[in-house]
Amino acid sequence: MDEIWTRITTRQPVPEPQVVALLGGGALLLVVFAWPVVRMLVTIVHEAGHALVATLTGRSLSGIRLHSDTSGLTVTRGRPTGPGMVATLTAGYTAPGIVGLAAALVLASGHAVGLLWAWVAALAVMLLFIRNFYGLLVMVVVGGLIGAATWYLDPLSQSWLAYLLTWLLLLSAPRPAVEVIRRPSSTSDAAQLARITRVPATMWNLYFLLITLACLVVGVAVLAPQVLSAT
Repeated sequence: MDEIWTRITTRQPVPEPQVVALLGGGALLLVVFAWPVVRMLVTIVHEAGHALVATLTGRSLSGIRLHSDTSGLTVTRGRPTGPGMVATLTAGYTAPGIVGLAAALVLASGHAVGLLWAWVAALAVMLLFIRNFYGLLVMVVVGGLIGAATWYLDPLSQSWLAYLLTWLLLLSAPRPAVEVIRRPSSTSDAAQLARITRVPATMWNLYFLLITLACLVVGVAVLAPQVLSAT
């Protein structure tokens, strides 16, 4: 435990700006050309956002499911309307961008390895609430790979992995919001919010998109400010 704590709390040098930019470019290529894989990562964070906010607002978390089509479902118990339900529904699409931004701030402070361990801890807690075999398999694989990286990779490689994961969240977060705008669904988070709040689903979808884009811009400013200064 002492060794683990030392790894978590030890600061690592921030990579050179060129390396950070290259990792961002690699993440963008993955978002474009390996979207099904990346989307599962986004779905994990999406459902984690629902679960966390539901718990914080006093709702009871029944379980989380991850499906092979990269969709997910978080089931909570409580009032079907009210602030708690609204907060829970709004947390899903905004979670990847917000988590990505928070991760960028952690990386800027030099705690890349600590960030990876935080990922492992969060996935371990989430694993307790998975209620289907496919979801269990996904969580074990993702958590196992990140866990192995925190233990076996050298600090430089761990730092690069932390940056890559953060870039993936920031760059991919807006895409699901765009997809749901292009293909509205009566069961989407926005549609459920529309029924509860009387605010049109389109407005909620635009809200999701604006939040994720804002997180992306601020995240880029934190991770690679030279990118924005050059535009």
